[in-house]
Amino acid sequence: MKDSKRLFDGALLSVALAAVLISVMAVIGMVTRPDTVVVAGGADDSGAQEVRAHISLSEFAIEGDLRVPPGDLVIELHNDGGIQHNLQFDGSEISPMVNSGDSLEFDIGNVQPGEYEIICAVPGHSAAGMTATLVVDPAATLEDAGAVHGGHDEDTDWAALDEMMLESIRKFPAETEGVGNQVLEPKIAADGTKEFELTAAITPWEVEPGRVVDAWTYNGIVPGPMIQLDVGDKVRVHIQNDLPMGTDIHWHGIRTPNDMDGVAPITQDLIRSGQDFTYEFVAEKPAVGMYHAHHHGHVQIPNGMFAVMFIGEMPLPRGQTISGTTIPEDLEIAQEFPMVLNDAGVIGFSLNGKSFPATAPIVVTEGDWILAHYYNEGLQIHPMHQHQFPQLVVAKDGIPLDNPYWADTVNVAPGERYSVLMHADTAGVWVWHCHILTHVERDEGMFGMVTAMVVQESDS
Repeated sequence: MKDSKRLFDGALLSVALAAVLISVMAVIGMVTRPDTVVVAGGADDSGAQEVRAHISLSEFAIEGDLRVPPGDLVIELHNDGGIQHNLQFDGSEISPMVNSGDSLEFDIGNVQPGEYEIICAVPGHSAAGMTATLVVDPAATLEDAGAVHGGHDEDTDWAALDEMMLESIRKFPAETEGVGNQVLEPKIAADGTKEFELTAAITPWEVEPGRVVDAWTYNGIVPGPMIQLDVGDKVRVHIQNDLPMGTDIHWHGIRTPNDMDGVAPITQDLIRSGQDFTYEFVAEKPAVGMYHAHHHGHVQIPNGMFAVMFIGEMPLPRGQTISGTTIPEDLEIAQEFPMVLNDAGVIGFSLNGKSFPATAPIVVTEGDWILAHYYNEGLQIHPMHQHQFPQLVVAKDGIPLDNPYWADTVNVAPGERYSVLMHADTAGVWVWHCHILTHVERDEGMFGMVTAMVVQESDS
């Protein structure tokens, strides 16, 4: 208790010192920061021309004054989208986050003639289209606004956009190297413990045809290997860290002893580059869990270090009548599978580590019942919509619901798991996707968080 109090008192002192430092920095900023409330094309006391550019952020585009004269640049950012965005200038300075509908001034300072990349630095947003080039041209004036941008104008070739969309859809399903969620088979120790081997490393991963990224992986795949356990199993997971930085593993939704929770340096020492560590626990109760890095999780998880773990079987509402539909007493599940959602890092908008058209279709036979488990390992919420078959939500975060409910769209927030039961009673190809449309479509065509359920006709 004394050690805990000492740590707590030390933390309070650190917070107090940080507050004082922030106040001092704020005062310094008030004294030294040049006035940015200027008229575009004007000049400050030093004679440098001050330039004001109006930039609009939306899902997913950067538009506005992207051709400006040189000088002291102030970018007036406005978020015309529905979610938070920011702006990074030339790979360095990043603006504060801008809420939907809000505006702020982003003081860049003096810029010389040239071309500068500007992007939204929120993970996944630049890959979805939020990138542009700001041209600084001595011959430019702010009347040139909109001459260079990523949006649509009177010269847009709408017919070409039609064909790109159609062609992108025709490519489904496309083949790529690598398959995630592969079951990791254990070794059985003399005492019956199930032993699993993991290696964390940066490895090539083909997200969509021709787009190979340096993913952060477990055993070279995204999502990492699936671990399946029975209730009561003794578990031992050995991880070798071949990453360039330290790591750990948090067992999300899985009961473990405190020293196995995987949060360095609170519950364990950091597994530094080149080191290894062994996690040991008992699979106490049924779970639809996941495992992922916790150390620098903002880097390691979006870039691929996430995987699923099942313990036991999911209880299903056999024989129950829910909103007028009776679930068969003798219900048999034809397929059970995870659908891991991501929206950030080098992986970006994806289902099970792949972006459309490389996402795998779910192929079933007419009359089959399937059980899907949504896992959100991304940074945004995703409303998952199945085009034909209502989804019976039977569990949240692996916990069976006393009152299951039907939905055609299931909203899955970061860190959540939803388990849904579906009856594929109609033959055809039925699209299955996130219903935030910019997570599935761009001008170049369909991409990201889209797949399809292919229901084949029954022979009977």
